[in-house]
Amino acid sequence: MTDSAHIVTLSLSELTKQLKEGLLSPEDVFYSYMEKTLDVNKKLNCCTGILLESFDQLKTASSIKEGLLYGVPVSIKENIAYKNHDSSCGVIINLDQPVEKDSVLVEVLKRQGAIPFVKTNLPQGLLNYDCSNPIYGQTVNPHNLQKTSGGSSGGEGSLIGGGGSVLGLGSDIGGSIRIPASFCGIAGFKPTAGRLSSQGIRPIYRGQKSVLSSSGPMARDVDSLALCMQALLCDHMFSLDPTVPPLPFNTQIYQSSKPLRIGYLENDGYVQPSPSMARGIREVKALLEQAGHTLVPYSPLNISHAAHELMIKGVLADGATTLLQKLVGGPVDPCLRSQVLPYYFPKWLKKTLSFLLKPLVRSIPDLWKQHAAVEDYISETIAHWRRCDIDVLLCPVIGPAYNFLYCGKNTHVLTYMMLYNLLNFPAGVVPVSTVTAEDEEELKHYKGVYQDLMDKSFKQAVSGGEGLPVAVQCVALPWQDELCLRFMKEVEQLIKQRTSN
Repeated sequence: MTDSAHIVTLSLSELTKQLKEGLLSPEDVFYSYMEKTLDVNKKLNCCTGILLESFDQLKTASSIKEGLLYGVPVSIKENIAYKNHDSSCGVIINLDQPVEKDSVLVEVLKRQGAIPFVKTNLPQGLLNYDCSNPIYGQTVNPHNLQKTSGGSSGGEGSLIGGGGSVLGLGSDIGGSIRIPASFCGIAGFKPTAGRLSSQGIRPIYRGQKSVLSSSGPMARDVDSLALCMQALLCDHMFSLDPTVPPLPFNTQIYQSSKPLRIGYLENDGYVQPSPSMARGIREVKALLEQAGHTLVPYSPLNISHAAHELMIKGVLADGATTLLQKLVGGPVDPCLRSQVLPYYFPKWLKKTLSFLLKPLVRSIPDLWKQHAAVEDYISETIAHWRRCDIDVLLCPVIGPAYNFLYCGKNTHVLTYMMLYNLLNFPAGVVPVSTVTAEDEEELKHYKGVYQDLMDKSFKQAVSGGEGLPVAVQCVALPWQDELCLRFMKEVEQLIKQRTSN
C-alpha cells in the first residue's frame, strides 16, 4: 500500500529523488496526485479536464528514467496545446477544435519523463486576472472559498495552492502567473519572453507585439521552478524550436551566494499598495539587509505614461476589436463584463466618452510610433537601472486575493505586474507572510494616490483578507532568469529562517 497522503506532501526535489532511487514508482505518485486533484477540484473548480492519455504514458514511464522530471505528474493551463484536446481560452467560439499536436513545452516535459495529467482553468479570453468563464465556471481560492484564485493562470494557482499538483505550467502577459501565485500562496516565475518556446501556447489573439507574453512554471517552492526551467532548457527544446536561443540553465548563477545590490520600491506612485503588499516589502528589505545585501531605493520611470501610452495602447491597439470578435456566440462572463463593457458602446457614445476611452492606435504609422516608444522606454529603464547600479529589484505584487468580480474593475493596479511584460524583464513571486488583523485595520484608512473610484474599488477588492497569503515580486534584467530565481530563493530562505526562529 502506498501512503498517498505522504506522497502529496513531498517537495518536488524530494519526489524526484525518491523516484530516481526507486523508493517510489511513477504509478504510486501518479495515482496519489490524480486522487488528490479530483478531491481538490470538487472544492475549488480549478480543472477543465483530465488528460486521459496520461494513463497510457504512465505505462511506458519507466523507459525515461534519466529524465530530470521522471515520473512527475504536471498540470498545464488550458491554453497550452495537448494533442486531441481543446485550447479554448475560455471562449465558446474556440470549443470543439482539438489541437493536432502537443506544444513544444509539453513535448519537452514528456521527453524529461514528466506526465502532464490535467488541464486547468483560466478567465474568458485570457486578458483578465480573475479565473471564470461561461464554459467551466469560477475557480476559487484554496485559502478562502469566498475569494478568487486570481488569473489568468488561476486554475494552476488554485490546484497547486490546494495541494493537487506539485508543478504546473502557466502563461503571463500582465501578471497571469504572478498574480495567482500571490493570491494562492505559491511560487511562480515569468521568464524573459523568448527564453522558452511559445509554440503551441494559444493567446486570445496573435500579432500584438508591445506587451509580450511568456510561459513559465508555478510550484510550491523556488527550487521546483528552477528544476522545471533546467528541464525545459535542454537540447530537445532548442532543436524543436530553433527560434529559441540555445541557452541552457546556468546552475552556477542560481547557486551563487555573492551579496547583491537590490533596488526596492514599496509604492509605484500610480497605485497605493494595500497595507500587506507594502509590509511584505518592508519586512523582506530588512531581512535582506541583515543578510548582508545592499538595498537601494528605486522608482520606476513615468508609470502613468507607461500605463496609458505603452501598455493599454499596446494590448488594445485595435480598440479591443479582436477580443470582442472572440467573445461572440456566447455570454460575456461576469468577471469580464465591467472590463469590456465600454468597448460595446455605440460610436456616438464612445465619442462622447473619448476622454475615458483614449483613442488607441489609429493607423500603421501610429502603431510603429507606439512600438518605437516601447523600445525607448526599455532603453531608458535599463539606463536608469544602471545608474542605480542594481543587480535585481524587489517590488510589490498585487494582493491579497480579491473578493469576486473586482478584477475587471481594477485594471489600473496591473502597473505593478504588466510593467515587466512591457520591459520583458524576468519576474517571479515568492510568498512571505499572511494578512494580519493590523493590515485589515490599516486598510480602513486606505485612500489611494488619486482618491478616486478606482482607488475605492481596490480597497473593497482586498478587504476581508485576514489570514490570506502575502507575497513579494523579484525582478532582473532580460535573460538574467537564473539571477532572478537566485534572488527569489534568497528571499524564500530568509523567510524560512525567520519562521523557524
